[in-house]
Amino acid sequence: MKVYREDNCAELLRRAFEDRTEELARVREILSSVRTRGDEAVFEYEARFDGTQLTKESFRVSEEEYERAYAEVSPELLKSLKRAIENVYSYHKRAGRRDNIVTERGRTTGYVVRPVAHAGIYVPGGTAPLASSVLMGVLPARAAGVRRITVATPAKEGRVHPLVLVAAKECGADDVYKMGGAQAIAALAYGTESVKKADVIAGPGNLYVTLAKKEVCGTVGIDMLAGPSEILIIADSYANADCVAADMLSQAEHDVLARAIVITDDAALADRVCERVEARLKTLPREEIARKSLAYGGGIIVADNIERACELAEEIAPEHLELYTREPELLLPHIRSAGAVFLGGYTPEPVGDYFAGPDHILPTGGSAKFYSVLNEDVFTRKMSVIGYTKEALEEDAADIVRLARSEGLEAHARAVLAREEEKE
Repeated sequence: MKVYREDNCAELLRRAFEDRTEELARVREILSSVRTRGDEAVFEYEARFDGTQLTKESFRVSEEEYERAYAEVSPELLKSLKRAIENVYSYHKRAGRRDNIVTERGRTTGYVVRPVAHAGIYVPGGTAPLASSVLMGVLPARAAGVRRITVATPAKEGRVHPLVLVAAKECGADDVYKMGGAQAIAALAYGTESVKKADVIAGPGNLYVTLAKKEVCGTVGIDMLAGPSEILIIADSYANADCVAADMLSQAEHDVLARAIVITDDAALADRVCERVEARLKTLPREEIARKSLAYGGGIIVADNIERACELAEEIAPEHLELYTREPELLLPHIRSAGAVFLGGYTPEPVGDYFAGPDHILPTGGSAKFYSVLNEDVFTRKMSVIGYTKEALEEDAADIVRLARSEGLEAHARAVLAREEEKE
């Protein structure tokens, strides 16, 4: 793994993405096919990509499949899952989305908050079953008050991983459908004979899922366009090099395109972290993936000071940002762009991935500069509320009419004047 000086780290800060013309063409073909042929197209793609032979009867997960899944999950694991669900749901519920309506001098203005009717939650199932993503997608939708929640997840040879099914049931999902990739996004966006059209689609996925979400945005709402996972660790001399190495690998093992970066003001720490990464890699089950990830988007930057490290972090706007310093709270005011911030040496990234409560579906690829972590806002809309009394309209009428006529919209003006004519 390479160590960079601040003056030659541009290569690491900049992450070039290849032109995705070929993949986008495939995604558009899949979307069009599902839109026109519905279930039939979904079944064909599932057979081709996941080796799953589906029928209308086996498409939606049955109660018998849930029962078998519960039998395969240990009591200890189920207990941990339930504790995590409690933490995540409580966190999202406490946001307390409230209406805001004010009446002053006969003028009522404000907004009311309403949940969408139907949320589609995508749960990846490619290189690893991600039951935790069920929690992070379904629970904020539930906290927002969404009436119907549908989960889409790949089934390998017709079978969804037991823990994913148990998590869906425990979180209160209404349906689980055996579908993945762009075809799942298409089914949720357009609807099929079996799948009801969603209002919002949320959840992480691979390149094809992300491209599909981008294409259907506008037909449905989406949470964000998330790419491969990222971690950036700001560390000073206080940090434990072995723990920093472990935290880098916690993201590097996700995907060969994942990023794992450390920025430190301590050159000696940088060297020690390199040594510990190599030692830990040798015993890691997903060693090959992690090595490729570190070669592609990993490295350590030695900055002049921690303040400069924060400035470099702003350029990256990472998905996960660990402040592994002696006084992390002092750095937090300097951080403006990150998906999630982890404070101190005892808050490794998996604490947020699985258990603490805040969501782990986060903006990546620098999009934390304008996207937020998945939260209940994704599943709600604000509707404006306006109410005038007769007297209030009489007071404001001349101004409204004047502004309408300045735009050449006479009918607008006359809609206000019609109320004055009622008096005559």
